[in-house]
Amino acid sequence: MGEGVDRAAGAEPPALRAWLLAGLVAAAVLVVDQVSKRAIEHSVVRGEEQRFLPGVQLVNTRNQGVAFGFLPGKHLWVTILIALALVVLLVYFARHATRPLIWLPTGLLLGGALGNILDRIRHGDVTDFVKLPLGWPPFNLADAAITIGIVLLFLLAEQTRRAPQ
Repeated sequence: MGEGVDRAAGAEPPALRAWLLAGLVAAAVLVVDQVSKRAIEHSVVRGEEQRFLPGVQLVNTRNQGVAFGFLPGKHLWVTILIALALVVLLVYFARHATRPLIWLPTGLLLGGALGNILDRIRHGDVTDFVKLPLGWPPFNLADAAITIGIVLLFLLAEQTRRAPQ
């Protein structure tokens, strides 16, 4: 009985479910990222700072580098780096899609990368708008999703590595 009965009852295989969940997370990140960037572009003048929360300012800046402004002005290298990272991520995910929660960091990373890629295609740069204290470079929600996705991916990989075989 097993697998055939589950499919007949409408349950999808675990790998397909993981791809669907990763896609939903990526789509949610992409939408929230793009909507937040357009809101900032229409409400905060470039160079202006608006207090949002204690220690958090909203700004409207442009970034030609990767996350947090690294590699500014290196369009070709940034594009190659992002493409390679996404290929590696998708290959890793395809090989490990049935691992618990692996869809979450994959979706965060894909959604964040796609959000910033859309900006690069449309404007040639990325809109950053969250400014933290202590000289931290401005960033956006796509950058935050990428950062959280990387941390979660490493935590899940480490958890899998340490699990008894």
